[in-house]
Amino acid sequence: MQQLVRVQNFGVSRDGIAAGVDQSFDSPFGLDHQGMFAWAGATASWPNRTDPGGSRGLDDYFTRDFSHNIGAEIMGRNKFGPQRGPWADLEWQGWWGDEPPFHTPVFVMTHHTRPSITLSDTTFHFVSGEPASVLQQAKEAALGRDVRLGGGVTTIREFLDADLVDTMHVTVSPIEFGTGLKLWESPDELDDRFEHEVVPSRSGVEHHLFWRK
Repeated sequence: MQQLVRVQNFGVSRDGIAAGVDQSFDSPFGLDHQGMFAWAGATASWPNRTDPGGSRGLDDYFTRDFSHNIGAEIMGRNKFGPQRGPWADLEWQGWWGDEPPFHTPVFVMTHHTRPSITLSDTTFHFVSGEPASVLQQAKEAALGRDVRLGGGVTTIREFLDADLVDTMHVTVSPIEFGTGLKLWESPDELDDRFEHEVVPSRSGVEHHLFWRK
């Protein structure tokens, strides 16, 4: 069975923005990102839910599907943390605390490598190289399962430009930021390479589904 490279539940605004340019320890996305992910947080399957209830239906399905058949994740350094340049603080171990939500090997793309770290059942490997070489490492670690391309937006664009993405699920929220890092000017610009369906949800978001032609 083919190992797929999948973008799962990636959020952008109506004007295509996924992150701001002023990332910091206090602002992991560099902007107020709550509106982009409210749809997932409202579902019954949201893993951080502490009270009963939550929505069912389409949004809940995508929330549950996030980790289905995922054996490894690739992310950019800016998703792991806000530091730039050589690692000044090796004590920083990501935004997620002692129980990261990945439960697989994670390959962090960086020009400044550092020793791997393991937190619970997640090991972070800090690797340099072109997207194709990092993907090969991730596929080997995934042991036959798929590889999730976790972001951020710059990393996803790198893999799209290298034609290494097989499927994408991008959620477009009805908000606009005006400035920031864009996944696209229009989602239709990917239609030359991908089949593309748009499914609206009662929560107000649109689920854009792409799969390689």
